[in-house]
Amino acid sequence: MKKRPLTFLISAGPTREAIDPVRYLSNRSSGKMGYALAEAARAAGHRVILVSGPVALIPPRGVQVHPVISASDMLTALKRELPASDVLIMAAAVADWRPRRIAPRKQKKAGRTSWTLDLVPTPDLLATLARRKGRRFVVGFAAETGNPLPEARRKLLAKNLDLIVANDVSRPDAGFEVDTNRVTLLTAHTLHAWPTMTKRKLARDLIAFIEFRLPPS
Repeated sequence: MKKRPLTFLISAGPTREAIDPVRYLSNRSSGKMGYALAEAARAAGHRVILVSGPVALIPPRGVQVHPVISASDMLTALKRELPASDVLIMAAAVADWRPRRIAPRKQKKAGRTSWTLDLVPTPDLLATLARRKGRRFVVGFAAETGNPLPEARRKLLAKNLDLIVANDVSRPDAGFEVDTNRVTLLTAHTLHAWPTMTKRKLARDLIAFIEFRLPPS
C-alpha cells in the first residue's frame, strides 16, 4: 500500500529561560532524539519542519529548521507551523519554569550570601498545541525518573494525545545526552515496550509506527 507523503512538525532539544544576560535555566537534553526523528521522517519521504532549541547538532539534510531559545519562542514557532502539518511530535524537553523577572545586568556574587529566584511556570506547549490538533496525529514524550508509565498515561489522556513515548531518563541507556533509548509507547488502548536501541533506529521504528496508524493515500 502506497504511503501518503505527510508534513511532520517536530520539536527538539532544550529551551533556555534567561535569568540575566549571561545565565539561564535549562536541562540536559541534547536534542539527539528529536533530530533523529527529523532525519528518519525525511528519509521516509515526508516533509519535515524542525523547531529546535539550542543544540550542538547538524540539522538533517532536507529539513526546514527553525532555531529558538525559550519556551515562549518555541510555542510561537510551533503555532505558526502547525496549520500546515499532519503529524506533531513534541520531542523537545521544554523548561517547566522561568524567572518572573529577567535581570537587566549580570548579577554579582560579591556581597551576597544567597540568591533566591522567583520562578513562574512556562506555557504547557503540548497541551496548548493539542487543543488545536483537529485531525492531526499528535505525539508526546514523557521523560521521567523512575517508572514513567503512570505520568505518561495521565498526559496521554489529559492532553488528548494519539501516542506518548515514555522513558526513564535516570537509566544509563535511556537518558539525556546518550545515543541509545529504551521506551514504552502508549496509545489509548495499547502499550508497546521496546528494547534498548539506538536513537536513530528508534526514530525509524517510531516513524513507521506512526505511518501504520494513518490512513493511506
